[in-house]
Amino acid sequence: MTTSSNNQTKPPLVVTALSAIGVVFGDIGTSPLYAVKEVFGNHLAIDKVHVLGVLSLIFWALVLVVTIKYAIFIMRANNKGEGGIMALMTLALQSSKDKPNRKAFIISMGLLGAALFYGDGIITPAISVLSAVEGLQIIAPSLGHYVLLITIAVLCALFTIQAKGTGTVGKLFSPIMCLWFGTLGTLGLINILKAPTVLAAINPYYAVHLLMELGWHGYLIMGSVVLAVTGAEALYADMGHFGLKPIRYAWFSFVFPALLLNYFGQGALLLENPKAVANPFYLLAPSWAMYPLLILATLASVIASQAVISGAFSVTRQAIQLGYSPRMNIQHTSGDEMGQVYIPSVNWLLMVSVFIVVLSFQSSSALASAYGIAVTGTMIVDTILAFIVIQGLWQWKKLASFLFLGTFITVDFLFFSSNSLKIPSGGWLPLLIGLVIFIIMTTWIKGRTLLSGYLEDRRVLFEDFEEQITIQRPIMVKGTAIYLTKSLHGVPQVFLHNFKHNHVLHQQIIVLTIVTTNEPFVDRAHRIKIRTFGHQKQFFRIKFYYGFQQNADIRQDLTLCAQEGVNIDLKQASFFISHEQLSFRQRSPMPKWRRALFLFLYHNASNAIDFFRIPSERVIEIGIRIEL
Repeated sequence: MTTSSNNQTKPPLVVTALSAIGVVFGDIGTSPLYAVKEVFGNHLAIDKVHVLGVLSLIFWALVLVVTIKYAIFIMRANNKGEGGIMALMTLALQSSKDKPNRKAFIISMGLLGAALFYGDGIITPAISVLSAVEGLQIIAPSLGHYVLLITIAVLCALFTIQAKGTGTVGKLFSPIMCLWFGTLGTLGLINILKAPTVLAAINPYYAVHLLMELGWHGYLIMGSVVLAVTGAEALYADMGHFGLKPIRYAWFSFVFPALLLNYFGQGALLLENPKAVANPFYLLAPSWAMYPLLILATLASVIASQAVISGAFSVTRQAIQLGYSPRMNIQHTSGDEMGQVYIPSVNWLLMVSVFIVVLSFQSSSALASAYGIAVTGTMIVDTILAFIVIQGLWQWKKLASFLFLGTFITVDFLFFSSNSLKIPSGGWLPLLIGLVIFIIMTTWIKGRTLLSGYLEDRRVLFEDFEEQITIQRPIMVKGTAIYLTKSLHGVPQVFLHNFKHNHVLHQQIIVLTIVTTNEPFVDRAHRIKIRTFGHQKQFFRIKFYYGFQQNADIRQDLTLCAQEGVNIDLKQASFFISHEQLSFRQRSPMPKWRRALFLFLYHNASNAIDFFRIPSERVIEIGIRIEL
């Protein structure tokens, strides 16, 4: 009966697909604003051979990268319905439990992909909004000098409203993006009818012929062709919100055809009017439609930027839960959708970074030099991790798995290497951002590992501690003491520290550990694991299990303990939390250049009281000095 009820309440495939259009395809959907313009900006002659060749390259890039690689293959590698770089990494780790070197490689690759995502996340809002507002230079050249000002104003409004959440605004996303893709397809079709010969570009001969004819120059333009597939990873990353079938349905039935019509329409326009290369997207439209198109393009670029910003919040939360990032203040902006979160520190850092990028590069053409290298780097990481999943979990035959790796890694490296030539003219920016974030995350992991090792070396078993208190016979006080600890075994240091100085024990002592699993969600039925120690049944070790997409709520989940026979009166309970004062000894395994960074991250991380939603009025913090 339950299954039947769930099926009845599940939204129809078409409805879910329409919702996905508003969120998933914003980035790739705004690529027609600048992709064709940038390809021909590489001093490429505008004639039939070159136009058909470029269109063929764009067509097959969309087919190979977006359709085959992501929509057909990689989206199958979901972690209980969740996608994205962190989900793919945790899947790959499942096949490497007894192989420490392979595990370290997978984590490094996953962190690298996440770091590059942030580089992409800074450039996407800048280039999307800039390219949309630059339509003013075509529509009203006299207003062209207001492009930067309007861009900054739009981005400022976008980042400011993040604190209010995307729930209300999100309801407008789908209609706007459906209108956007409908407009893309309509404008493209109108121009294709004027020069239908462009449809011949579906033949891969024109792509191969162009690359062979241009030689080195053809290799260079691949760095601009990749702009047509930016946002491809969003199909995979947002799969947890909408599901596999709706995203595929939306792509194959509506988004992909609309993009192809628009790209081919721009090619047809260039064949009819080579001067339209100044901005082939806006010049697709008749003069009376340009202002409405400008407004629609700006809205679409804002939605594309919103998706990237929300993605940054989501990736950051996953990194925190998995222990790859310091704790940060996470605010839930919706009572219905647990995936809608807001992280103030990430939001304001992104905003400042995007402003700096816009003011430094000042045009979408200049930014195109920086765009692409982070995207292609992430694509390489996805291919490698997917290959590990295919071999280790799916156990494909060697020939099939290596055929997958060989095909897509070749395409990815072709795009990445051609984009690497842009490093001196702006490609260094996302690489620098990615490098900084990668260093921060690996430093945090290294420091946390040292801290865990320190605590493990000083671990005292409950059995040994019980013998000690049997001899000392400490004073017993009423109530429950809850000791929060990272350690999964033994008596925590904060407990020993408190007992050493105060010589008292509570009637009920609970050692509580928060465990983040490699699964996206853990239901409440499997949330708790309780173990009892001691002859007096006085000591309890409780573990709360959460998925990497979930946030801990200790106040709420402690009520579940009553179902397991452990009654906790929060009004009579005291939470003991350690406040570690860290320092490094001279010969610490932590490299000297990382020490100050780790101490800064550790002491500026969000406190456990707020992060785990512990009743602050019941908390006692105990200082502990630790030398790593």
